[in-house]
Amino acid sequence: MPQLRFSRRCLVLFGLALFMLGSASPVQAENWPGWRGPRGDGTSQEQKIPTQWDGTTGDNIAWKVEVPGTGHASPVVWEDRILLASCLEEEQDRILLCLDRRTGETLWRKSVLQSPLEKKHHLNSYASSTPATDGRQIYVTFLEAGQAGSAQGARMAVAAYDFEGNQQWLVRPGPFSSVHGYCSCPVLFEDKVIVNGDHDGEAYLVALDRRTGKTLWKVPRENKTRSYSTPIIRTIDGRCQMILSGSKSVASYDPHDGSRHWIVDGPTEQFVASVVYNEGLVFLTAGFPEHHILAIRPDGHGNVTDTHIAWRTTENTSYVPSPIAVGDYFLVVSDEGIASCYRSYGQRVWKKRLGPHFSASLAAAAGLVYFLSDEGVTTIVRPDDQYQQLAKNALGEACYASPAISQGQIFLRGEKHLYAIGK
Repeated sequence: MPQLRFSRRCLVLFGLALFMLGSASPVQAENWPGWRGPRGDGTSQEQKIPTQWDGTTGDNIAWKVEVPGTGHASPVVWEDRILLASCLEEEQDRILLCLDRRTGETLWRKSVLQSPLEKKHHLNSYASSTPATDGRQIYVTFLEAGQAGSAQGARMAVAAYDFEGNQQWLVRPGPFSSVHGYCSCPVLFEDKVIVNGDHDGEAYLVALDRRTGKTLWKVPRENKTRSYSTPIIRTIDGRCQMILSGSKSVASYDPHDGSRHWIVDGPTEQFVASVVYNEGLVFLTAGFPEHHILAIRPDGHGNVTDTHIAWRTTENTSYVPSPIAVGDYFLVVSDEGIASCYRSYGQRVWKKRLGPHFSASLAAAAGLVYFLSDEGVTTIVRPDDQYQQLAKNALGEACYASPAISQGQIFLRGEKHLYAIGK
């Protein structure tokens, strides 16, 4: 009998050890804490991600809930909480929502800003900026428009909330003027919240103190042209580099103080898609009015326009959807629905029409790339020298927000509902 109790105890301890070992694995589960996930580039390190679902039949849909208001901001996931920005257009109220990840139940809803609706492009929304969180506070930004929605006098508003929905601070770090509306996703670095203020006026990048909202540094953007790119931050060439395209340039800054490492002039005026970094190269796709894909070596100093562009193409580029890099491959989908796969050194190995129009940025997990069309159809592709399609899944609802991947599930924001995919 003592031996039996000992054996049972050993089995329990052995099972507990296995559970703890599995829980400690860095690829078991990840939060999705802001725009394009934990690395800001659309990649997830999780391995068991759904590849089959149907939003119309409910196949592999854990839950589906109606989202109040409208918006193109992507879901943000932190443990058992989902955070979402939206706009109640009739009330002219910009709101922050907190939902239970397991059920989709709304835990709280807070009014962040009430302001006239700004003028915008028909493909933009009044709540396009994806929030960011560090697990302690949630950072969200909207545009406070001028009188009757005028761009004149419009200001960027940035706010912080705790996880109980209590506002910690709200600041207005600078103006923002654009006939296309507003979108600037906060980026977190050390004690800072960094926001891109590229607009048609005295443009700037600004870093705010996470605790107080106080401006820690603010640097001008000399070309003063509207753009909507969110920076990525990487340690490259022994330097901490915050890299973004926008305002007639591609540039790298030190996020500690806003000083600039290097800049590439152009290759066009306006940018939306975020850059990605892989295999020692920064990849970007843009823009308006000219269209380019560039690969840039990020080890320069000063103006590197003539020295550090590794390769370039102007075929089937993207303006809005951000690209992705997986292994030795760089993938992009044009707004018109043409997907392309490149080797990192610039050879295009295939192109394929996937749909009529795309706004969402690409996401990747377990070696697969997820392309989400405006129609709500997700095409799943394995990067290779030949086109390999694994699945095509319809949501049954238009989608303009980018996917979020966390804890074995995919979260898709449709025009009216939020979906949790993977039971």
